Amino acid sequence: MKRIISILIVIFITLLTFYIGERKTSIKASITINTDVEAKPYNPMIFGGFLEHFGKQIYGGVFDPGSPLSDDKGFRTDVIEALNELKVPVIRWPGGCFVDGYHWINGVGDNRKPTDDVRWGVIEPNTFGTHEFVELCKLLDAEPYICHNGLAEVKEMIDWVEYSNATEGKFAEMRKENGYPNPLDVKIWSVGNERSGIEYINKVRDAGLGMKKMDSSLLVTCSGIHGNSRIDPYLFEAGGEYLDYISAHQYWIENWQTHSTPDYLSCMMLSEKPELYIKSVINQIKTAEKEGHINKGQIKIAFDEWNLRSWHHPGFQRFEKVDYNDPEIIKLIKARDISLKPSIYNLSDALFSASFLNSCLRNSEYVTMANIAPLVNQTGPLYVHPEGIVKRTHFHTIEMYVNELEEYVSNAEIKGSKLTNGKDSVSVIDVIATVDKSGKNWAISLINRHPNNKLECKVKIGDKLLDGTYNARILTGESTDSYNDINHPNRVYPKEIEIKFKNGITQLQPHSLTIVHIESD
Repeated sequence: MKRIISILIVIFITLLTFYIGERKTSIKASITINTDVEAKPYNPMIFGGFLEHFGKQIYGGVFDPGSPLSDDKGFRTDVIEALNELKVPVIRWPGGCFVDGYHWINGVGDNRKPTDDVRWGVIEPNTFGTHEFVELCKLLDAEPYICHNGLAEVKEMIDWVEYSNATEGKFAEMRKENGYPNPLDVKIWSVGNERSGIEYINKVRDAGLGMKKMDSSLLVTCSGIHGNSRIDPYLFEAGGEYLDYISAHQYWIENWQTHSTPDYLSCMMLSEKPELYIKSVINQIKTAEKEGHINKGQIKIAFDEWNLRSWHHPGFQRFEKVDYNDPEIIKLIKARDISLKPSIYNLSDALFSASFLNSCLRNSEYVTMANIAPLVNQTGPLYVHPEGIVKRTHFHTIEMYVNELEEYVSNAEIKGSKLTNGKDSVSVIDVIATVDKSGKNWAISLINRHPNNKLECKVKIGDKLLDGTYNARILTGESTDSYNDINHPNRVYPKEIEIKFKNGITQLQPHSLTIVHIESD
């Protein structure tokens, strides 16, 4: 009798396992890539980065004179090597809120003196200034993008442009005397960071006019929309004719004062919000176009600060000086290091970043630049410590997109089950389909947001269902909470795989990003 019971138990467990296995692959999605619609190019500058004089982004990040890992100019060679994997096309600098107290002239020449960084409550050594920034961009083959102090006079802004780009004039001569005879050729400039109001908009107008008079080829942007604000229509009326971009900023988990780490499902519920945000900005630009304040297609979107999570800075920003010996100030500044905690950056960050980039790619007619904030340390994709680096999960997302996608975005129709969390829901799948100029070589990015279940996915290109075995790279982990740290730098990293389609159908691993390469007839 006991033997019969044992056999029955084994059979029951086997059937239960089979049933659970079937349930884990029961979620379905279908992707139809419409080859009748012309694929559109996108601007690689959507894979850009941002660096601010905050935390350990600059000092102890990309720039660390005296470190055995730095070159003779102070640049961390391991950081440069890693960032070159991302082919960073553009870097925005020096802020961010830091720029509201920054005066560029303090960061050039041989006799630099430390200044009080009032906004962040630290002493700025000014050893990393305009020339160091441009040198960093050269090492990365990145376009330098400089943000002006939005509280400074317009003349100070124009002087900085002259110092950087002119061949003659007072400030061009100053640059030459500082050892740089040739112009720095900085083409992209922003009039301030996260500012608003009539006075600011008038400054955008005047600074934009002044910069365009110096060089009509310069690309000018300004603070347009951040957080849950809207673009002031007066910005288009007064300064629109001088603008090439509108800057947009958003962080979907706001950790400024109170730090939180929502679970994976909560983060996935945010993954469709970037597209809604982008479409809202596009609609506001289109309204300005219809009203005749700007020409159609003139102004693009520079989403020049974005990330799933904002960094943590309790008690700051400030406009008054602080006592650096005050125990409370020391405590508040130390609290910022919580943003460096490795376990925060798990598969949530990787898949949210992929979703954000998909939103930019789908709206590439308007979104032509995006800059993850920041590029290193704090909440950025690359963690830099005194003895080396750690590539966080979203580093690998960006690396895959930069190196795997083709140069044109095709139209893709996505149908899939919903992933729910309480009253919230998103599509369980997100997809972007890219193709090369010939129309034959495809790279399709497939995101399965489900935390536990495989996803049965059908893919059709034109009227043909995929059938066969294809090369792919997959980014996933043992669990949604998997992360990389100093002792385990490769818990989450892309793996080369082969992915099989039969009658168009394949299975995607849970909490995964897969980019598959297909050569069509």
